[in-house]
Amino acid sequence: MLSVKNIVKQYENHRALDDVSLEVPTGKIFGLLGPNGAGKTSLIRIITQITAPDSGEVIFNGKKLDSSHIAQIGYLPEERGLYKKMEIGEQVLYLSKLKGLSTAEATKRIKFWFEKLGMESWWNKKVEDLSKGMQQKVQFVATILHQPELIILDEPFSGFDPVNADIIKNEILELNKQGSTFIFSTHRMESVEELCDHIALINRSKKILDGSVDDIKDMYRNNTYWIQYEGNYDLSGIALLGTVLQTEQVKNTTLIKVQLQEGQSVNELLAALLPYVAIHRLDEVIPTMNDIFIDKVKNVN
Repeated sequence: MLSVKNIVKQYENHRALDDVSLEVPTGKIFGLLGPNGAGKTSLIRIITQITAPDSGEVIFNGKKLDSSHIAQIGYLPEERGLYKKMEIGEQVLYLSKLKGLSTAEATKRIKFWFEKLGMESWWNKKVEDLSKGMQQKVQFVATILHQPELIILDEPFSGFDPVNADIIKNEILELNKQGSTFIFSTHRMESVEELCDHIALINRSKKILDGSVDDIKDMYRNNTYWIQYEGNYDLSGIALLGTVLQTEQVKNTTLIKVQLQEGQSVNELLAALLPYVAIHRLDEVIPTMNDIFIDKVKNVN
């Protein structure tokens, strides 16, 4: 759906984006990740046409991005943009009409979403009377009400308690199931694990990692396993196979974390253990997105 090609953005003496390119597949949830100041928000502002790149281009559904595409994009910014003194129903109606909905159609959709998210009694309340999480619900509704093809969410779970965060997460998944494409920017790596199909990691204005979540996690597998066993075994017996990184006693068993040397297999490790112990558990250590994020950012720094 979206192709970002060789984007450069300079602010006085600071280069916010340095030759950044990425592809957002249609119908997927794309995680845009990076530490504070990496350039994520600058890229989002270019995609939403709040600012323009110094060079490079953005292609939306096969055409160069222009003002006609704004109505096809929904954007929930990290910095909240609601009018505090305005009544909530009136405000969402106003924002919906800016996206091209008629009063009748907007009112119908607002009532549907307010009922779905338990907001029926909020119509005549003012934004300043709501908690941060409740305000976030209002802004989420305003973002998706016009049924955009591309929905950009910048830290959408900020201010939510776990119950409401789960509600919004399920709504994101349902909208995605119905065909909406998402760009999802967050620091919560557990949300990336739960929601994202693809990710790009930006650090110090450059893209340093890009691909499907499954492919990236597979790339960072390092032949490490947890093994829990019962019985006595001299761990020096597996020194030729790999390194024991951690050992602990769990009731009447021993739990070890082993990183095998390149070329060694878990079958060879089991063959070394089985004559002496009873295996209770064997799990491969799959790196989390949080582990990968920290490793990549630290290595660049």
